[in-house]
Amino acid sequence: MTTFGIQGPTVGVEEEYLLVDPLTRTVEAAGPRVVARARATVGDSVSGEFTRYQVEGRTEPCARSSDLRNALTGMRAALCAAAEKEGLRLCASGTPVVGRTDPAEVGDHWRYRAGVDQYRAMLDDFAVCAVHVHVHLPDREASVLVGNHLRPWLPLLVAMSSNSPFHQGHDTGYASWRSVIRGRFPCLGPPPYAESLDDHERLATAMEETEAMLDAATPFWDIRPNPRLPTLEVRAMDVLPDIEDTVALALLVRALVVTAAARVGQGDPGPRVCSEVLRAAYWRAARDGWAGSGVDAPSGGILPSAVQAERLVGFVRAALEEHGDLDAVTAFLRRLATRGSGAERQRAAGQRGGLKAVVDDLVAATAR
Repeated sequence: MTTFGIQGPTVGVEEEYLLVDPLTRTVEAAGPRVVARARATVGDSVSGEFTRYQVEGRTEPCARSSDLRNALTGMRAALCAAAEKEGLRLCASGTPVVGRTDPAEVGDHWRYRAGVDQYRAMLDDFAVCAVHVHVHLPDREASVLVGNHLRPWLPLLVAMSSNSPFHQGHDTGYASWRSVIRGRFPCLGPPPYAESLDDHERLATAMEETEAMLDAATPFWDIRPNPRLPTLEVRAMDVLPDIEDTVALALLVRALVVTAAARVGQGDPGPRVCSEVLRAAYWRAARDGWAGSGVDAPSGGILPSAVQAERLVGFVRAALEEHGDLDAVTAFLRRLATRGSGAERQRAAGQRGGLKAVVDDLVAATAR
């Protein structure tokens, strides 16, 4: 088992953003130009994404919350400045609020083109934006077993981060429409329970052989040992406009990994949560978000999201306290209690001023 330093394992974040026109508020296919400008400031920490309507930013591994906050602030500032030079704005929303109905313009990468060949029209509207959290865990065998422990909590992370109620000009009635779009793919969503790293890799290979997964070496499940980095990566969450929320969510994920790693070190391979029930819990979390109720990980019962979150903090409290992260996470939960998640925030802005106001509020929060 891996042992962690005093500060705990490092944590890093990837964020995906939309590029929008400040007048029409529609997404614009300017990703390559914005990335080229931003790289003059922050180098390879920015890149393109699946569609040309998107860009991605990545932080370095950070031990302290202040380091992560500063890294996110600097990376967003560079992307915001680059977008403005192209006459556009950076927007942290899980889906395009005001978008296009034609098939998305896909980025220039062999993997993206191969995905279109394999999944076809399923990718026509796949301009979705996530936040990915990486926690340092170089032991890949342990990472797979830690993932077993994290699986039951994924629906709650979906609810807490829900920030995509609108899609291409329509209120979907869901809190995280991004999760619904991803849920139609057989290779996305919660990973299967795995007995070992070999078992995990066999399952990925079987998915590739059916052509349900593009590449077994790079699975896109919502928890995975990253194929290139010594990290466990959690990918279930919508991108968030508020940096403080993103930092708190990353710290919460780190505490989950630390807590689960300790259990794995004691010989606990993780609870066997039924995959069908877990996917149903995902769907409910995507529909109702933070404001609703969902499947409670420890008990299997239906509980309000706020009650589940209290139980989650209780589960990882020792790790949060040990690394000085408890205050940031409890402040995040207070914000959720008072103003709701991103989905509630988007709908509140829409009630005040329509869809253009939704985009304007997201743009302002992303830049802040």
